[in-house]
Amino acid sequence: MASTYCEFVLNKGKDTVHRDYHDKEYGFPIDDDNLLFARLVLEINQAGLSWETILKKEDNFFKAFDDFNIDKVASYTDKKKEKLMQDAGIIRNRLKIEAAIHNAKTIKTIQKENGSFKNWLDKHHPKTKEDWVKLFKQTFRFTGGEIVNEFLMSAGYLPGAHSETCPVYMKVMKKKPKWAEK
Repeated sequence: MASTYCEFVLNKGKDTVHRDYHDKEYGFPIDDDNLLFARLVLEINQAGLSWETILKKEDNFFKAFDDFNIDKVASYTDKKKEKLMQDAGIIRNRLKIEAAIHNAKTIKTIQKENGSFKNWLDKHHPKTKEDWVKLFKQTFRFTGGEIVNEFLMSAGYLPGAHSETCPVYMKVMKKKPKWAEK
């Protein structure tokens, strides 16, 4: 059975934190704005680190960032920023923390203009990776090519999360709206 799984899981081992993420989250569409925001922040925090580090700290991130409630994160004060900088359970990087807060504020504006962050993403789909990166760099902070690619792939907007021989591939395809297959 292991030989049919994506190289991603094969290379990491079947009993790691990667397995659950691979089987239940990676590449599956996300409908909830707070969860989309969470995925974006987690991808930003992965920059320069391993995804395994982020997965092991994921629960801490959700706790520290108020379950990634966009309204709450957008209203963080300097005091809250300092508290986050002291939290050993997350990645204590000031630029990444500032980006999360800035991006939450940006998403609030996007929600006002488009109804939701997901609607905004859907409106722009399909795009090439290069066009997505350009759009994200114009819109958000700390969103380079790899971060944007992984965010969009992990949320089902770009292909490549699973090989076609992976048993999860068909589960993902069944969850995607028809327009997303463009």
